[in-house]
Amino acid sequence: MKHAKSFILAVGAGALAFGAWAQSEPGVTDTSIKIGLFSPLSGSAMAYGFDVVNAAKMYYDKVNKDGGIHGRKIELVVEDDRCNANDLLAAIKKLTEQDKVFMLNGGSCSAAVVAAREYVERAQIPFLMLNASGDGVLYPPSKYIYGAFSISQYAVGGSMVQFAAEHFKAKNIGYINHDDAYGSWNLTGAQFQAKKVGASLQVQSVNPNITDVTAPMLKIRAANPDILLITTYARPVGLLVKKAHELGWTKPIVIAVNGTADLKQLVENVGTKDAFKNAYLQEVMLDVPGGARLKWVYDMYKAYYPELAAKPGHPQTYMPYGIPSAMTVVNALKAAGPQLTREKFLKAVSQTNFDSKVMAGPIVLTETDHAAQKSAIYLKFDGDTTTALPGSFASAWRYEAGK
Repeated sequence: MKHAKSFILAVGAGALAFGAWAQSEPGVTDTSIKIGLFSPLSGSAMAYGFDVVNAAKMYYDKVNKDGGIHGRKIELVVEDDRCNANDLLAAIKKLTEQDKVFMLNGGSCSAAVVAAREYVERAQIPFLMLNASGDGVLYPPSKYIYGAFSISQYAVGGSMVQFAAEHFKAKNIGYINHDDAYGSWNLTGAQFQAKKVGASLQVQSVNPNITDVTAPMLKIRAANPDILLITTYARPVGLLVKKAHELGWTKPIVIAVNGTADLKQLVENVGTKDAFKNAYLQEVMLDVPGGARLKWVYDMYKAYYPELAAKPGHPQTYMPYGIPSAMTVVNALKAAGPQLTREKFLKAVSQTNFDSKVMAGPIVLTETDHAAQKSAIYLKFDGDTTTALPGSFASAWRYEAGK
């Protein structure tokens, strides 16, 4: 009886110690792990994040229904960052200081997440992006920040040049990007890839708010490239494709993934499907949206959100992008073990390597490379339907190589 009493006391002391340890780590109890989830859920940029958050939520819910992680259930606190740096920073401050989450999982707009770096590093809180490329935060690597689960902007440019050179045998490549940091990232990757494949780039950089694209398109036409690559956001894409058609452009046009959030709207903005007779789209998933290889994601979405799925425009184009990020969080939480700490979690994140069954390439993270995905497929687009072309095209650019 004495030994039994000692055993009970020992177990009780161990339970108390475990409880005290769990409470000492922000957002972790013996039954839950609190995660801050955020993205643009309203406003003009909600197409980049609304259904991406929904995808992450349904994946986390599936994990909870399957038993959670080491006996703990994931608890989500969701905020709207409106694709705006000030709103995003306010959201992560609230999640960190008031809600006291264990980690941050959010961000769909690269320019907005860049503003978070200083605060995240000061707060020493793990931050895994949803679908923002986030190159300005990922290079040079920060101990606490990982992203580009869709694709990094360096890889956007590099992959497009690789596609142009390999699929079209292009040697003289027209290239239109933004005249800001976002544009410089994909241009850097494109220049690196062009040198690697022996191609030249004819570059025109335009302001994201440009309203008249006549001058850059005339300069592109004068350079007589074999192909035109457009890496801008959707609004300039519409203006550029429309102007190219007006100027009689018949050569291939390839549009980067960041310009294709709403293809129906893009065609309406251009005004005619004829402008897309020789158009191609970059896609960072392994299949066309809703294709057979992604059916499981869309089936899950319909099961979790039947009323939303019945509405026009849902799921939105980028919806599946929320899955790989959430998968990475879950994998790292499992690998970190039952005595979860932020340090153990970050260590596990830095050893990530798996096939998400969603993206065009593997999700790979290391201590020196915090950009998760670097591959893309390409689709033929006729203004109405999309058809996947064979092959996946990866960027050769790496942070170390680009130094």
